[in-house]
Amino acid sequence: MPFLGQDWRSPGQSWVKTADGWKRFLDERSGGFVSDLSSYCSKEVYNKENLFNSLNYDVAAKKRKKDILNSKTKTQYFHQEKWIYVHKGSTKERHGYCTLGEAFNRLDFSTAILDSRRFNYVVRLLELIAKSQLTSLSGIAQKNFMNILEKVVLKVLEDQQNIRLIRELLQTLYTSLCTLVQRVGKSVLVGNINMWVYRMETILHWQQQLSNIQITRPAFKGLTFTDLPLCLQLNIMQRLSDGRDLVSLGQVAPALHVLSEDRLLWKNLCQYHFSERQIRKRLILSDKGQLDWKKMYFKLIRCYPRKEQYGDTLQLCKHCHILSWKSFTLDTRALCAQVKDMLANTGSFSMQ
Repeated sequence: MPFLGQDWRSPGQSWVKTADGWKRFLDERSGGFVSDLSSYCSKEVYNKENLFNSLNYDVAAKKRKKDILNSKTKTQYFHQEKWIYVHKGSTKERHGYCTLGEAFNRLDFSTAILDSRRFNYVVRLLELIAKSQLTSLSGIAQKNFMNILEKVVLKVLEDQQNIRLIRELLQTLYTSLCTLVQRVGKSVLVGNINMWVYRMETILHWQQQLSNIQITRPAFKGLTFTDLPLCLQLNIMQRLSDGRDLVSLGQVAPALHVLSEDRLLWKNLCQYHFSERQIRKRLILSDKGQLDWKKMYFKLIRCYPRKEQYGDTLQLCKHCHILSWKSFTLDTRALCAQVKDMLANTGSFSMQ
């Protein structure tokens, strides 16, 4: 019986099996030698094969339309959920873990960057992904990563805050992409290599925009920071957890420079971030024979990681296996009972 199929050796061409063997089928519009496919098979078989071909054409057309939409749109492909359930065990129907890309797609990070308590945490998460986990993300997760990063950059350009933090994030991402594209190869990245080159050019453009920011002085004629008593100024400076912020603040005015050099200020900063054992290994004496806490701090941050504290973080409940923001208020008992009931009734649980 004649059969219409797709030869794996000739992609994009239709072949017809006849009594004399396989023959290539071309449409009349393309100048082919076959004018009527029904002459090679019965009407029933022809209609059946024609149905399969039309379905394949529809699928291909939908795929091309989806590819065009994905290449142009900036819409994020996640559900923006406040919490997700992490399965405890594995079955044939589902895996027993929640991947980084899955959590990144489903949790609401777009709203999180607008919250001052979560902003630094999200930026730190983006930096960690850019350093070592970018290739472990799926294609959609990588696209969501770039979309969220764009929102972060636009927010910083608008409110002119956390500029240095985002510049460091962009530099880390650009360095990682250069390594992946030039040294490792394009096989580790999902998508066309030209798309990633374009994204690298976008990152350079963002870096240039951040470098060209001109901080606008607020139109405020009331009490300023320098008008406060020295004890209050010093108390506020003790709340800064980054030594670079102290150095930048000391460059504003001569009086602030004197306060920023306070030995007790740098001593508290070293003791906040590092242990006594780490400090003893990096002792530096000044010309006066005293400990130079400022130099010790900048030497310590090159050797050890600093202490990180965030207003809000992601946490996993050990009882109900819910991954959510720490500040997300919910009735834990009711939620645990809801999860157990759904697992008992359906055998699985998924958020819609």
